[in-house]
Amino acid sequence: MAEETKKTVDSEEEIKTSEEEKTTREETAEETEKQAEHAEGTETEEENVSEKKGFFGKKKKDKKDTQIEDLTDKLRRQMAEFDNFRKRTEKEKSGMFEMGAKSVVEKLLPVVDNFERGLASVPEDQKEDPFVAGVDKVYKQLLTVFDELGVKPIEAVGQPFDPNFHNAVMHVEDDEQGENVVIEEFQKGYMYHDSVVRHSMVKVAN
Repeated sequence: MAEETKKTVDSEEEIKTSEEEKTTREETAEETEKQAEHAEGTETEEENVSEKKGFFGKKKKDKKDTQIEDLTDKLRRQMAEFDNFRKRTEKEKSGMFEMGAKSVVEKLLPVVDNFERGLASVPEDQKEDPFVAGVDKVYKQLLTVFDELGVKPIEAVGQPFDPNFHNAVMHVEDDEQGENVVIEEFQKGYMYHDSVVRHSMVKVAN
């Protein structure tokens, strides 16, 4: 009787153990399935993020990078503006100097004219006079300064008449001279570099 009771208890314990193992296996399978679903969901999210990134293109610029680019562009613009200002200022200064120098030369020309008239009126026998010689030296010194400054007399006699350089105050008929040729100069004209300070006053043959 005792042996039968023991067998019955053992059978019940085996059944109970079998059921527990089955339950454990089912729980393990369920946990594995959940983990697999979680992993699949994670991969799907990563793929979605990757697709979004690829769809929108490059990663958005950092705020600091944008500020650096803006400041660099602003600096380049300011440097270009300053360079243009410097060039414009130099050109204006050069132009002002040219105008000032030309004005001074223009005021000195009557002095040169008076020297020439005075020396031309001296008789031949008095040209060796010390006073006349001194005046002649001052006149030549003034012409040397003009030459160093870039002031040159305009060629007139024998040259074709050019209204850019000559001012015709008289016209004559002269078959021996070429047509429209300057045959006499009443007053010298001068140029300062490439600019006319005073036109030559001339007589022209037609």
